[in-house]
Amino acid sequence: MSRGVGRRTIVGIALLAVGLLTLSAAPAAYAAPEVPPTPTSVTISGDDLAEPLVVVAEQQPEIFTAVMDQVNWLERAWHAATPKPETLGPKYVVVVSIEDEAKETYDLYPLAGGGPRAFRPAKQPDKRKTTEAWFFGRLSMPEALRVAGAPLPEQNDAVSAGIGGGERAIPEDALRPGDDLDELLADLREVLLMNAAVVVAITLGLAGIALLVRRRTR
Repeated sequence: MSRGVGRRTIVGIALLAVGLLTLSAAPAAYAAPEVPPTPTSVTISGDDLAEPLVVVAEQQPEIFTAVMDQVNWLERAWHAATPKPETLGPKYVVVVSIEDEAKETYDLYPLAGGGPRAFRPAKQPDKRKTTEAWFFGRLSMPEALRVAGAPLPEQNDAVSAGIGGGERAIPEDALRPGDDLDELLADLREVLLMNAAVVVAITLGLAGIALLVRRRTR
């Protein structure tokens, strides 16, 4: 009788341990990834500006989004050839900040020959390692900078991003076709690895409990 009670007790403890292990591991496997802090303001300076323009996300969300749309995709964009200096036109330096700390800087040339251009300096405010590179800019760049306060001519054929409900002149999916797929594969890989770790932990736990039960019942 005591042996039967002992077996039931051990089996109950084993099931409880497996349940607790599963509950403790499941949140870790499906926990949402940590969201990095988002930019809160952009500063625009240029030779034809008496003083820098500061666009704060909370105060001017549409204009802020329009300016950010000119630079927030460049990290994964294809590099372009270095243009001739005489074709660039006026330069505007855009500095992206989080709270009061500058994080990124880019040089924008909205009136460059052949279409807007963007340049990423190797030296960034946050000291991160990167390389200098040129990019083809969005066609909406002149209008986005103009609405932010830059003295640029109005372009009726440019469709702004995030201003007055307009659409992007170049669809974002066309500019970043692999972003969603890369993020999906990265998330899937992380979930699979965590699930595999949970399965291994449960298997080891069951093996240990089975060995303990076997020794007790001999």
